[in-house]
Amino acid sequence: MKRSAILALVLAAGSITGCAGGYGYGYSYYAPVPPPPARVEVVGIAPGPGFAWVRGYWGYRGGGYAWVPGYWGRPPRPRAVWEAGRWERRGNRYGYREGRWR
Repeated sequence: MKRSAILALVLAAGSITGCAGGYGYGYSYYAPVPPPPARVEVVGIAPGPGFAWVRGYWGYRGGGYAWVPGYWGRPPRPRAVWEAGRWERRGNRYGYREGRWR
Protein backbone atom coordinates (compact mmCIF):
# COMPACT_ATOMS: atom_id res chain seq x y z
CA MET A 1 0.00 0.00 0.00
CA LYS A 2 2.80 2.41 0.89
CA ARG A 3 4.61 1.75 -2.39
CA SER A 4 1.48 2.44 -4.45
CA ALA A 5 0.90 5.75 -2.62
CA ILE A 6 4.45 6.87 -3.38
CA LEU A 7 4.08 5.84 -7.01
CA ALA A 8 0.84 7.82 -7.27
CA LEU A 9 2.56 10.94 -5.87
CA VAL A 10 5.47 10.61 -8.29
CA LEU A 11 3.11 10.21 -11.28
CA ALA A 12 1.00 13.18 -10.17
CA ALA A 13 4.08 15.40 -9.78
CA GLY A 14 5.31 14.36 -13.22
CA SER A 15 2.01 15.20 -14.86
CA ILE A 16 1.89 18.64 -13.22
CA THR A 17 5.42 19.60 -14.26
CA GLY A 18 4.91 18.16 -17.74
CA CYS A 19 1.93 20.44 -18.38
CA ALA A 20 3.29 23.56 -16.72
CA GLY A 21 4.72 24.94 -19.96
CA GLY A 22 7.36 27.07 -18.34
CA TYR A 23 10.84 25.67 -18.55
CA GLY A 24 10.89 22.48 -20.60
CA TYR A 25 10.87 22.80 -24.35
CA GLY A 26 10.05 19.33 -25.57
CA TYR A 27 6.88 17.86 -26.99
CA SER A 28 4.01 17.41 -24.55
CA TYR A 29 1.41 15.93 -26.87
CA TYR A 30 1.47 13.82 -30.01
CA ALA A 31 -1.53 13.51 -32.31
CA PRO A 32 -2.22 11.55 -35.49
CA VAL A 33 -4.17 14.44 -37.11
CA PRO A 34 -3.55 18.20 -37.27
CA PRO A 35 -5.21 20.44 -34.67
CA PRO A 36 -8.29 22.53 -35.45
CA PRO A 37 -7.82 26.26 -36.09
CA ALA A 38 -7.03 28.26 -32.95
CA ARG A 39 -10.01 29.76 -31.16
CA VAL A 40 -10.49 33.49 -30.85
CA GLU A 41 -10.23 34.42 -27.19
CA VAL A 42 -11.47 37.51 -25.43
CA VAL A 43 -8.42 38.84 -23.63
CA GLY A 44 -9.90 41.66 -21.57
CA ILE A 45 -7.94 43.89 -19.22
CA ALA A 46 -4.86 42.66 -17.37
CA PRO A 47 -5.47 42.07 -13.66
CA GLY A 48 -2.56 44.35 -12.81
CA PRO A 49 0.73 45.78 -14.02
CA GLY A 50 3.34 43.32 -15.23
CA PHE A 51 0.93 40.60 -16.40
CA ALA A 52 1.20 39.05 -19.87
CA TRP A 53 -1.44 37.14 -21.81
CA VAL A 54 -0.63 33.46 -22.34
CA ARG A 55 -2.91 32.43 -25.19
CA GLY A 56 -4.84 29.18 -25.26
CA TYR A 57 -4.04 26.15 -27.41
CA TRP A 58 -5.40 22.81 -28.54
CA GLY A 59 -4.13 19.98 -26.32
CA TYR A 60 -4.47 16.35 -27.37
CA ARG A 61 -5.68 13.96 -24.69
CA GLY A 62 -7.82 10.85 -24.61
CA GLY A 63 -7.82 10.42 -28.38
CA GLY A 64 -9.08 13.92 -29.22
CA TYR A 65 -8.36 17.62 -29.09
CA ALA A 66 -9.48 19.74 -26.15
CA TRP A 67 -9.12 23.53 -25.91
CA VAL A 68 -6.88 24.75 -23.07
CA PRO A 69 -7.94 28.37 -22.40
CA GLY A 70 -5.49 31.25 -22.16
CA TYR A 71 -4.79 33.16 -18.95
CA TRP A 72 -3.01 36.18 -17.54
CA GLY A 73 0.37 35.19 -16.13
CA ARG A 74 3.24 36.92 -14.44
CA PRO A 75 6.64 36.58 -16.10
CA PRO A 76 9.21 34.82 -13.90
CA ARG A 77 11.70 37.70 -14.28
CA PRO A 78 11.80 41.27 -15.61
CA ARG A 79 11.67 41.63 -19.42
CA ALA A 80 10.69 37.98 -19.94
CA VAL A 81 8.53 37.42 -23.02
CA TRP A 82 6.06 34.56 -23.57
CA GLU A 83 6.84 32.40 -26.59
CA ALA A 84 3.60 30.64 -27.52
CA GLY A 85 3.48 26.89 -27.96
CA ARG A 86 2.94 25.43 -31.41
CA TRP A 87 2.04 22.24 -33.22
CA GLU A 88 4.70 20.86 -35.57
CA ARG A 89 4.47 18.03 -38.06
CA ARG A 90 6.78 15.17 -37.06
CA GLY A 91 6.73 12.55 -39.80
CA ASN A 92 3.24 11.02 -39.90
CA ARG A 93 2.06 12.70 -36.69
CA TYR A 94 1.97 16.10 -34.98
CA GLY A 95 3.83 17.15 -31.84
CA TYR A 96 2.96 20.07 -29.59
CA ARG A 97 5.92 22.10 -28.41
CA GLU A 98 5.12 23.77 -25.07
CA GLY A 99 5.15 27.53 -24.74
CA ARG A 100 7.82 29.09 -22.52
CA TRP A 101 9.09 32.30 -21.01
CA ARG A 102 12.17 33.65 -22.78
